[in-house]
Amino acid sequence: MAERAMDRDRTLAQKLALLFGATFLLVGILGFIPGITSDYGDMAFAGEGSDAKLLGIFEVSILHNIVHMLFGVGILMARTHESAKNYLLWGGVLYAILFLYGLFVGDDDSANFVPMNNADDVLHAILAAGLLGSYFASKRADDRVGDRGTAGAT
Repeated sequence: MAERAMDRDRTLAQKLALLFGATFLLVGILGFIPGITSDYGDMAFAGEGSDAKLLGIFEVSILHNIVHMLFGVGILMARTHESAKNYLLWGGVLYAILFLYGLFVGDDDSANFVPMNNADDVLHAILAAGLLGSYFASKRADDRVGDRGTAGAT
């Protein structure tokens, strides 16, 4: 019963930051599990030389998996409305930058330090849109709720 009350008290931004954070943490952990990550033995710490692929699609490295787990900070950022909004906004901006970076850096380029392939580029665009869309959707929810609810609370 207490969980439902706590869930009702969360704003849209907090719920979305929690969802994104938990998803990123899970993906980071899955990147270290052989079988879920193909060519696991070929995983490098960083760089384009890592041939491991999460779900056989997305190039990963130890650094890439760690970055995913660090984005799990959304779980903590979901504690307050303002920090959740900041997570959605700046996470979206960072993923937009990663998407643009992936467009200009080739799969085999030495500047491809995370590593990324075309599937990662598409996913980064989707994540940027999802995070930024979540930020703007939560701002609209703030406008609708106004001072009546917790959406404006910090």
